[in-house]
Amino acid sequence: MASLNKVILIGNLTRDPESKTIPSGVQVCEFGLAVNSRGQDGQELAPLFIEVTAWERTAENCAKYLTRGSPVAVEGKLKLDTWEKDGQKHSRISVVAFNVQFLSNKGDNAPSGRPRPLDQRDGEGPGPAILDEDDDAIMPF
Repeated sequence: MASLNKVILIGNLTRDPESKTIPSGVQVCEFGLAVNSRGQDGQELAPLFIEVTAWERTAENCAKYLTRGSPVAVEGKLKLDTWEKDGQKHSRISVVAFNVQFLSNKGDNAPSGRPRPLDQRDGEGPGPAILDEDDDAIMPF
């Protein structure tokens, strides 16, 4: 029987990314993502809060360019996290990100997430990018 573990989410960061380098020298970045959805009747449902972990080059770019409230699209796989605290077992589903697409710039006031021209960006970064664990930023122009 075939199986597939892949998820694509679009939402906003709930906090600034937290980045660290593990002893092997690999960078890891974690952030929370709030995903809104609507029911069949069109009424807005309670947001879903998901923890996201990015690695290596993707982690570096997330830490550098994202802040609380940043809209992103995340492609990755689901992971079950389990731990024990005070004798109680806990678990949660999180996402290990393969790709993170920035949907707007830090400080971008342009409508619909479109980047401002370079001369209007105040040096805050390269603009929206698709980040892949195997590639550097791929610019959409």
